[in-house]
Amino acid sequence: MVKVTIVGRVKEGLPLAQGPRYVNKEENKSFLFYKQQGELILKEISRGSLPHSKMTIRIDHQYCFNYLVENEIAIITLSDSSYPRKLAFHYLQDLQKEFQKFDSNLIEKITRPYSFIGFGKLFNYIPNSVIVNIRKQYIDTRTQANLSKLNANRKQDLDIVTENLTEILERRRNSELHEIKSSPLSTPRAVSSIWGSSQLEVIALKWTPITIILVVLVVVSWAGLIITDSILISSSY
Repeated sequence: MVKVTIVGRVKEGLPLAQGPRYVNKEENKSFLFYKQQGELILKEISRGSLPHSKMTIRIDHQYCFNYLVENEIAIITLSDSSYPRKLAFHYLQDLQKEFQKFDSNLIEKITRPYSFIGFGKLFNYIPNSVIVNIRKQYIDTRTQANLSKLNANRKQDLDIVTENLTEILERRRNSELHEIKSSPLSTPRAVSSIWGSSQLEVIALKWTPITIILVVLVVVSWAGLIITDSILISSSY
């Protein structure tokens, strides 16, 4: 079953709308985590690190993300891992068709996350209601319409790339580390050639023994003065 749906603009990875969440009490505790992961996937699509137009991303044994990108709009849905993937993508395709009916110029003017619901009055219906109505068609996988979709084009599932979320996170981490290392701000400052040359070795060999002798003499002299002062003080008593 579809749990959460996020609609986003690919250009800058901005989430435009979110459908109602369908989770129980236990699942609700983890909802924020899954929402953040969905937003991260949207950002990765925007960055170009997820170049596929449709993809399944496994989170754990319980849930997975499916996404579909068309005309610079990404629709991402979280569903049970047991839910038929083919139906999940039919659901995404139906949503894409509905969102293509909106004026792209108005969508381009959206600057705040999840503010697409504010355009409901302009379009006479709220985008979330579109998500709700389409989702209803896919709740029962045993309806005649859904069974027909499942039985049609059985080879279609083979075209969908599947990846683990951990792999995506690891790739992002490595990319960020590479950016930090290659950043001019992280480049070590130039060091005088003397510190890496034989000149330093010659100077060290010449002056190290002398320095050690001077340090020893200073310590001995200082200790002698302390002992002398102690003798003078004790004799005065």
